[in-house]
Amino acid sequence: MSLRYQNPVWPGYFADPFVLRHGGDYFAYGTAETLERDAAGRAGAFKILRSRDLVSWQPAGFALEVPPERAGDAFWAPEVAEHAGRFHLFYSTAPAGEDAAHRLHVALADQPIGPFRERGMVLPESVGFNIDAHPFRDPRDGTWYLFFARDYFDGRAGTGLAVVPLNEDLGSARGEPITVLRANDDWQIYERNRQHYGRTWPAWHTVEGPSVVAHAGRYYCFYSGGNWQTHDYGIGCAVADHPLGPWRHGTPAGPVVLRQVPGAVLGPGHNCVTAAPDGTAVLVYHAWDVARTARRMCIDPLRWTPEGPRCAGPTRGPRQLR
Repeated sequence: MSLRYQNPVWPGYFADPFVLRHGGDYFAYGTAETLERDAAGRAGAFKILRSRDLVSWQPAGFALEVPPERAGDAFWAPEVAEHAGRFHLFYSTAPAGEDAAHRLHVALADQPIGPFRERGMVLPESVGFNIDAHPFRDPRDGTWYLFFARDYFDGRAGTGLAVVPLNEDLGSARGEPITVLRANDDWQIYERNRQHYGRTWPAWHTVEGPSVVAHAGRYYCFYSGGNWQTHDYGIGCAVADHPLGPWRHGTPAGPVVLRQVPGAVLGPGHNCVTAAPDGTAVLVYHAWDVARTARRMCIDPLRWTPEGPRCAGPTRGPRQLR
């Protein structure tokens, strides 16, 4: 089977895309610029799209109803895990303009289009800032882990990745977070001389958007590095023999999995990995258009090479998904 597609596969703003395959359909969840509204005027976070083939998408409502008193809050980076017959929506939220206040929450539903009901925070308040939840089930023993991004203040200070095992109900952490990955190169600098946490940082780094895949007996953690607002943002990868690590950056340094096409496709990042109907591994990600008007959902085949996973994108124009 060969599918013809052209990026972006959805014309509207759809950042941080996550795709869940369930019952022969694909469900995509994404971060929006503003809250969605239904016919009754109710506000909701996280637009849902539905597809049979990863190429043609239709709106399917929103995932999470937002009460009026939270209509000004920010809601970022949704991911959904199916477990024990229910669907668990992980995301971060904070009052608008208070980015450092973001904390991870989970909501539950009986079907992938919701409605999802808020359950509460996943991690203790003591963890501090945390975003970009990625629930991962180890195919070896069925253990669930939560990968996420948090801030570190030593060395190459900035946002890095951590992991913690989840309790059986996926609603809370089991143990203390373990560091997965810290910035190790200048391409991951978010901003120089950044004013943050009440001080000036000569260089604030960002490694975020974890997405873990088990392949050929090893574990691969895709991540996005740099500043999501710029053209240099891209996707790198780390490898480990166990979900708790130790994790090692890939070589060479840089966004080796996916990077910009200068003057055409900017800042590709925050990916997930799924399979096309014929089993082809597909990287799902967002990217800016050249005018930087919106981050939109894109797809391209993912290849496993002796050097690690690589994506031939970002592609432009009609393509065949094989």
